[in-house]
Amino acid sequence: MAILEIPEGKRARNRIRKDCAMNPQRNPTPPSLAAPLADLYSGLQATDKGLTSAEVKRRLAAYGANDPRLRAPSPLAQELTAFVSNPLVIILVLAAVISGFLGDIPDAVIIIVVVSLSSILNFIQSYRSHKAVEELRNSLVSTATAQRDGKWQEINRPDLVPGDVIQLQAGNLVPADCRLLEANDLHVQEAALTGESLPVDKRADLGLLPSEGPSENEACVFLGTSVVSGVGTALIVRTGRDTVFGDIAMRLAKRPPETEFEHGLRRFGVLILKTVVFLVLFVFLTSIVVHRDPLQSLLFSVALAVGLTPEFLPMITTITLSRGAVHMAKRGVIVKNLASIQNFGSMDVFCSDKTGTLTSGQMTLDRSIDPFGDASDDPKRFGILNSRLQTGIASPLDGAILAASGPAVDKVEKLGEAPFDFDRRRMSVVASIEDRPLLICKGAPEGVLAACTQAAGAELTDDLRAQCVATYESLSADGFRVLAVATKWVETKADYSAQDESDLNLIGYLTFVDPPLTDALDAIEQMKRAGVAIKIISGDNQLVTNHICKTVGLDHGKIVTGDDIAAMTDSALQHVAERTVVFARISPGQKSRIILALKARGHVVGYMGDGINDAPSLHAADVGISVSGAVDVAKDAAEIILVRPGLDVLHDGILEGRRAFGNVMKYLLMGTSSNFGNMFSMAGAAMFLPFLPMLPTQILLNNFLYDLSQVTIPTDEVDPSFIAKPRRWDIRLIRDFMIFIGPLSSIFDILTFIVLLRWFHAGEREFHTGWFVESLATQVLVILIIRTAGPAWRSRPSRPLLLTVTAIVALAALLPITPAAEFLGFQPLPVGYFFFLSSAVVVYLALVEVVKRMVFAKRGWSRT
Repeated sequence: MAILEIPEGKRARNRIRKDCAMNPQRNPTPPSLAAPLADLYSGLQATDKGLTSAEVKRRLAAYGANDPRLRAPSPLAQELTAFVSNPLVIILVLAAVISGFLGDIPDAVIIIVVVSLSSILNFIQSYRSHKAVEELRNSLVSTATAQRDGKWQEINRPDLVPGDVIQLQAGNLVPADCRLLEANDLHVQEAALTGESLPVDKRADLGLLPSEGPSENEACVFLGTSVVSGVGTALIVRTGRDTVFGDIAMRLAKRPPETEFEHGLRRFGVLILKTVVFLVLFVFLTSIVVHRDPLQSLLFSVALAVGLTPEFLPMITTITLSRGAVHMAKRGVIVKNLASIQNFGSMDVFCSDKTGTLTSGQMTLDRSIDPFGDASDDPKRFGILNSRLQTGIASPLDGAILAASGPAVDKVEKLGEAPFDFDRRRMSVVASIEDRPLLICKGAPEGVLAACTQAAGAELTDDLRAQCVATYESLSADGFRVLAVATKWVETKADYSAQDESDLNLIGYLTFVDPPLTDALDAIEQMKRAGVAIKIISGDNQLVTNHICKTVGLDHGKIVTGDDIAAMTDSALQHVAERTVVFARISPGQKSRIILALKARGHVVGYMGDGINDAPSLHAADVGISVSGAVDVAKDAAEIILVRPGLDVLHDGILEGRRAFGNVMKYLLMGTSSNFGNMFSMAGAAMFLPFLPMLPTQILLNNFLYDLSQVTIPTDEVDPSFIAKPRRWDIRLIRDFMIFIGPLSSIFDILTFIVLLRWFHAGEREFHTGWFVESLATQVLVILIIRTAGPAWRSRPSRPLLLTVTAIVALAALLPITPAAEFLGFQPLPVGYFFFLSSAVVVYLALVEVVKRMVFAKRGWSRT
């Protein structure tokens, strides 16, 4: 069909440029999708030849990126927002202002410096992590084929603008709201917008005035939908938030479902919040009762809250997970969402088709036979014709058919197409042969046979049908993939559909070989040793599936089929799904049911798929996994992308995810052990000492140095036991560390108080200095003990972590003799104190080692 070519409207173009020059932030209003095509060209200043690069640049500035989501703020904006909105920071800054106003300049300066350094460090680390993650995400940006500068080019989807002319083909996600210019058997899945499960037939009628929305709109395609079959050319009219999908996203914008990792962080945050509120109120009210200075009491309470709050948790989490994402990318696993790393590591059930898992996925055509098993070229000849003319997503079987040598097919005109769907399990094309329309159908044998009334030209009696069934069942039992091919002469008409698939004549079968992977069983056993059960969910029949499983040596037990699942209730399926290893002849909807059933039984489920039919299952799984060669719909639905398929790549990615989560857990355990113990000691000491146990500025400095020592935790190794099996959030373990190791730290703090007051007869300034050094040494050095579930001396920390810990402890010991000591309220300590401190720290760490191993053993953890 010819495409109209409308001259550019100079007046409208100049108006847009003038508006954009006066207000670059203004988004011009795109014309209505329901406008006549000539008006669309005029309003968009476009032609069917596309746009130039210079014009695209101007339109990007005017319309913005083609992204329907709210644009995420920059890392700098995020950090500034977090800084300004943090209540503790606000209180500290106000306290510094008040202190300065009252003449206490040193305290004011120290508060501002410490808060600023903490925020700067947080920003630098978060920004670096953000950039690393963005680089990974940019490598996954989807593209569309658009006409730029007079030639077709692959363009990143965010760079598409109104007026672009794009090509569409099966497997593509529609990148924007578009008006069709050409359409050839184009079928689009619009369930995301309309809820309609069946693909919608699209056609380009240049005289048609479509409606504005997607409902019953044949001449337009919309962002958020996907092409099931056919090809087309379209003019982009609306992009980003101007699209129907973008409008829905704006009006119904809500946070995505909370992942297990985010749920665990939230529960930990609630635990911390309750403790902080109780201690701060208790200390502040106690200080007021004993008639201490209200401002100092407030500053002390707030500083105590800062010490109790793991304010570096978001930074440590981001650094650790992004570091894990970078390592995973080097191993061929790309992560789209950082929070999914923990889910990846926690996965204990992995579901996948046998193709690419048990077999190589390299299909080859083996035989072409008639319905009764005798050699015949007819199935191959018509199969080649069907695969060549069909415009749906080319399956590996189509590739194998087209790669096979066969009779030449010349001067054949395609008249129509009925795309494949998983209810019919077949697809058809109509071709003009000898000036007559011939419908050629191919698909699963049972799907094609259901529409046949003849076989090899003979009436399909019950006995003959049984012979046809026995032929393909025998082939399936031998491990062959089988396609049936049938034909039928049809009447000439404008449109053909699946309704024409009746009274077909079965002409035979095509058989295919997909070689089993020689190392499939080893890879499966490796996954099992990692605590991940493999479940094969195949669309093939049980005979083929059973043969492949036996060939690779997979002990699978009873195979459950789609017919079995159709008869089950959800509760029955939950029980069956947990015990079944292999499922056969499963529809896309049944795949999702299996995944949801496993999740209902408490499993963390991963699913790997690469086709349009896999998108619902990828959404349903805890971890959706796809491959770089998958269709756009599958890659968009997945959270994890494998650069190359294979269980070995998947296994490496799972272990890396567990390492990342293990280092996050180290920070949490450290924060809930000695850190909390020291804060408890500080709260208790405030009740009995005639002075504050530590000045507010010293608490802030102590907390800052403590946080600084933990920045290198993401570089540390993780116990083999932690990565040996799936790990999930263990709030009880965190609580046990708080209950048992926290008070142990407090005991040594109290011992330090006694030694300072009774042995060294320390005054206020010397007391502050002695406890500052002791509390920081115990808080920081304890990471060397709790970083492993086994004996600390058998597990070597990473060099960056060891250097950081050593440097911070040395800095704490040297601060009292530096020029900054007077300013910070410190004074040099007697040499004898350091003999006591060294002995106390050694004994403390030894006791922590004993208690730690008891706590880990109680939770069933060990190093190996």
